[in-house]
Amino acid sequence: MDKFIVSARKYRPQLFNTVVGQSHITTTLKNAIKNDQLAHAFLFCGPRGVGKTTCARILAKTINCENRTKEGEACNKCNSCVSFNEGTSLNIHELDAASNNSVDDIRTLVEQVRFAPQAGRYKVYIIDEVHMLSSSAFNAFLKTLEEPPSYAIFILATTEKHKILPTILSRCQIFDFKRITTNDTVEHLQEICDKEEVKAEKAALHVIAQKSEGCMRDALSIMDKIVSFTNGELNYTNTLEHLNILDADYYFKLLDCMLKQDLSGAMLLYDDINRKGFEGDLVVNGFAEFIRNLLVCKDEKAASLLEVVESFKDKYVSTAKNISAAVLISALNILNETEINYKAARNKRLHVELALIKLCYLQQAIELTAEGGGISKKKLIETARPVAFRQITPLEVKSERSKTNTSSASEVKLIIESPRIESAKVAEDQPVYNRPEQDKQQPEPGNPNPGTSKISALDKIRKQYKSNGATGNGNHHHPLKETALRIAWDEYVEKLKESKNPAAQPFGMAQLRIKDDNTFEAITANNIEQKFLEQERNKLFAFLQEKLQNRLLQFNVTVEDKPDSRPKIEAPLSSRDQLQKMMEQYPMVKELKDRLKLDLDW
Repeated sequence: MDKFIVSARKYRPQLFNTVVGQSHITTTLKNAIKNDQLAHAFLFCGPRGVGKTTCARILAKTINCENRTKEGEACNKCNSCVSFNEGTSLNIHELDAASNNSVDDIRTLVEQVRFAPQAGRYKVYIIDEVHMLSSSAFNAFLKTLEEPPSYAIFILATTEKHKILPTILSRCQIFDFKRITTNDTVEHLQEICDKEEVKAEKAALHVIAQKSEGCMRDALSIMDKIVSFTNGELNYTNTLEHLNILDADYYFKLLDCMLKQDLSGAMLLYDDINRKGFEGDLVVNGFAEFIRNLLVCKDEKAASLLEVVESFKDKYVSTAKNISAAVLISALNILNETEINYKAARNKRLHVELALIKLCYLQQAIELTAEGGGISKKKLIETARPVAFRQITPLEVKSERSKTNTSSASEVKLIIESPRIESAKVAEDQPVYNRPEQDKQQPEPGNPNPGTSKISALDKIRKQYKSNGATGNGNHHHPLKETALRIAWDEYVEKLKESKNPAAQPFGMAQLRIKDDNTFEAITANNIEQKFLEQERNKLFAFLQEKLQNRLLQFNVTVEDKPDSRPKIEAPLSSRDQLQKMMEQYPMVKELKDRLKLDLDW
């Protein structure tokens, strides 16, 4: 019995023409080989399973082939091709950078580059997963990669180009591999099934291609697994069951329940799906993708964007014609919000069921908000109502000439009349507050007309001002006198000393200077004394106003530098001054200096 080989290895392309979905790269490489314009370093980057390493091996085999075809393909018959196919070629070296990413591994590779090939024209070094190399390994590889020998060619392969140093990228020809399309994957899988004599439905192959998401290696692995599961028969039902994918028929049924507002049918259908082991987020995501496909099919030009089984395309197009775009967009928004909040929900099933309830009554909600033939989605809220206030009659201000004093004809009285409250307009639950008896104003003595005897507030203030004098409290303003100010100031200083307040000393040292009848200055020698006076400013202000009987009293605290008040500090004498003083006091010192002709170093 022959040893089983997985399809991904058994049917790995051996020629450029057999590479699937990368014609833009294979054509470029073949032309470069035919024209003998090969670069010394290549970088193959792209997603997994799209043929990067395969193309690197085909390129290595083709450039060393002894009998290349006119199309630039390897012959697979010469000694070089045979040794390569058997894995015994000495001209091809593969290095897995994921497990050999140290500086020593790169240095070993660089040492091998110095030796020319024994047979063949080129020595090819394929470094897979090159982004796994360390920074020091990259730096050790830079010089060799920039200026390799004429017989050395480096092919680097990676899935994460952004992790490679820019100095490496600038030394390579970069080829970007793209994902393999669904149609190309289906055709390739069909060819393999024909060779293996496996009965395969095209719908099943299409599902496998969608599940692989453009990765040929994954598609071949999935196909091998399902073939083993179904014992050599690949059909649509078994493929859906094995890949845990919901059939589109469920979504069509769910859509039908949504349009008919059949909530019980939608709930029973979701219960059936749930019993088969499908999670709620999978259902929501699949239904959102289904709604998206219907929205795309609203325009027949965009129907080519559908990546669904061929047998369902017509059904999608016919169903989309009977549904308005407003319903589809609203349903898509609900499903998107449900999927976002799914992980945070405690009761997952209830969370999905709430979304189904919204979807079932979505069309009715949109119809209720239809205005003027157009659809406008709105949230109905209660209109704001104003608070019911009791209407208040504005105050009436009347003026009349004073009848009591005929001599002052210019005097005007302001009479404020309270509004009259009609009993019929007052609510039963709102009490009417009567004015107290003491507030009722009595007619002025000597006023013959009691109806106009009301005294205005302004008139009261005038009378009180006249009766109290100019200050409003019966006290007159006394101008400042230096003697009285000093006595009051010393009295406040004594109060500070009695309370053991540290501000007593600065207050006692301050000098007073009168500027006018109501203003004086307190002069201090420094900022510290000024701060002590400012701290007591409010208390001092009230004290002096009461003692001096002057409500208009004002004072400022200023700082004036007084050189005379500073303590005199004698500066130390210099050496010259000390000698001069000694010679004045002791003349013999001067005579000795002159006789000996001494010259001191100052």
